[in-house]
Amino acid sequence: MANNKIKTSQESVPGTLYVVATPIGNLEDSSARVVQTLSAVDLIACEDTRHSRKLCRYWNISTPLFSYYREREHERSEILVNLLLSGKNVALVSDAGTPAICDPGAILVNKARVAGIKIVAIAGPSALTASLSIAGLTDSRFFFGGFLPSRSAERKKFIKSISSLSYPLVFYETPHRIYDALLDMADVLGERHIQLLRELSKIHEEYLEGSIKDLAEQVKEGIKGELVLIVHPA
Repeated sequence: MANNKIKTSQESVPGTLYVVATPIGNLEDSSARVVQTLSAVDLIACEDTRHSRKLCRYWNISTPLFSYYREREHERSEILVNLLLSGKNVALVSDAGTPAICDPGAILVNKARVAGIKIVAIAGPSALTASLSIAGLTDSRFFFGGFLPSRSAERKKFIKSISSLSYPLVFYETPHRIYDALLDMADVLGERHIQLLRELSKIHEEYLEGSIKDLAEQVKEGIKGELVLIVHPA
């Protein structure tokens, strides 16, 4: 591994905010740059310190962890910006994948940029791009809708608003909402082809496809793990 330790800034010079993508399942997907960055910064801001501690233990990283989650994002971001302005280098991570994409981070990034703090992206895993890479789509265009609304009426309204798009629709979904979400999709979109990718890069990785109603039947009795849905255009 290259010996390019991040130098701690002098007190009068702001530190750097590193937005670090971490594995979505398999911890071996951590790049050398990710491990080096997390080892060298002064603080790691985590969506869930319990989750990030597993990654740190695996790679023998002893950097202090700082809880940074959505419910207190505004408050915690102020603390981090002040630390950065004092010269501390901070890494931002989410539980899995790339921060600030359906995970906390955007508020901190915006405040850091306004404060004149240098921001560096440490590229790496993303459930979105991993799913698209094995979906076999020939159209390079797609619509990413993040997580669908939790309430049925709002969910149907949102799905209907994008139903006329002529390229694939990509969503994240949770195990406890996936069945109802698929039923709402079937009501609004009809018998479109859909792909469901579950637990990418993990032991129980699974790929399902078929009509929306077919997939709803397959997950009716329950399903676990992180889910990505790719709905094909009509």
